[in-house]
Amino acid sequence: MRTRTSPLSRRRLLGLGAAAAAGTALSACGGPAPQEGGGGDASLRLLTPIFDRADGQKLLTSLLADFKKDHPGVSVQVDYTEYGKLNEKLATSIVGGRPYDVMLMGVGWIPPFVEKGVLADLGTSRSELERLYNPRVVEPGIYDGKTYARPILLDTRMGIYRKDILAEAGIGAPPRDLAELKEMAKELTVREGGKLKRAGVDILSNDLRQTFLPVMWAYGGDLFADGKPVFDSDQAVDALQWMVDIIRTDKIEDYGFTQKGAVVAPLVQGRAAMMIGHNDMWRQISESAPELIAEDKVAGFMLSQQRPALFQGGTLATMSSKTQHPEQAKALVEFLSGEEVSPQAAEQRGNIPAVLAAADSEYVKSNKLVSFAVDNLDHAFSEGGVPTWLEIREEFKPALESALLGSSSAADALRGLADTAEGIIAKGA
Repeated sequence: MRTRTSPLSRRRLLGLGAAAAAGTALSACGGPAPQEGGGGDASLRLLTPIFDRADGQKLLTSLLADFKKDHPGVSVQVDYTEYGKLNEKLATSIVGGRPYDVMLMGVGWIPPFVEKGVLADLGTSRSELERLYNPRVVEPGIYDGKTYARPILLDTRMGIYRKDILAEAGIGAPPRDLAELKEMAKELTVREGGKLKRAGVDILSNDLRQTFLPVMWAYGGDLFADGKPVFDSDQAVDALQWMVDIIRTDKIEDYGFTQKGAVVAPLVQGRAAMMIGHNDMWRQISESAPELIAEDKVAGFMLSQQRPALFQGGTLATMSSKTQHPEQAKALVEFLSGEEVSPQAAEQRGNIPAVLAAADSEYVKSNKLVSFAVDNLDHAFSEGGVPTWLEIREEFKPALESALLGSSSAADALRGLADTAEGIIAKGA
């Protein structure tokens, strides 16, 4: 997911009212469900951020050949991008009056685009989707009671630990809750001459927002209630204070010890005993230190305090409300989110297939972080929930950093963040 949006793309993405004035005639709340009929030849434009690598492009080319067998008159022009450039690609196409027919986008993105009239109602009921996907996976694609997106793959954030490092300290099981995690992490932290050699838990390799949110959910907090920010609640403050204690009070990890996007995470190198991280860590381990997998030294654990919590992101397939070929575009959405594509799309990225049918696949069984996530999706929470989320989320990192660096208290940082969010919501997208 993108960590910072450029001023231009933010203005375009979050201020698409200008596009309506220019004649795109965006509706106030999404487009109508596709109507039957209108089949036949069509040329569709697809924007995807999940097949951007060479192996992904090769896979999608093969999959689309299968799609064409059932839809011989339909051609698909693919625009490959990455999540870091997705906002700008979408904004440019919409403002330019040439939206893609089918767009893949992230969890939390649906309300903003529905409110701007960009997405079509797919006309699929929740009950129908829940036969194919876990109910928690379905939720991010539904807005105001209508289905605007179908899930393809999921990505999660969880606790991850080194069994061997814990065993050396005489610890036979991962922490049961966040309080125990912190105490265990203090014991596992190693310093030599004041210099940190091993962090008891690494909370910095992951995106800060995506570390804070599952901790907040575990403490019982939420992002929004009735469309208003509540991430400055007592529970949320306790969650951020837990992170502050890791860095500042208990000196379990130093700011700058690692950072998001490090080529090899400290956990893989043995410089961290535990971490809050992405399920894709399994793929990094398989490439950088496969012996850890062969010797069964890595596993996942649930972040829990008042309740268990798993961060669930992912990629969903959507259809433009302005497509000239709604029947064919909907067919492509259903194909990309179906039982053939979802498992293969997930595997090439080290992520989690959205479809229930893949839960017993060899890929899921062989990837212990993916299988852990699949087994615990009932405890998953997703970010987003308001039309201005894509703008609000950009404000989290500086607020969280202000607390972690000691510039403000946890309570003041979150109160300021909530005030900023209230202003963004009041101003509208």
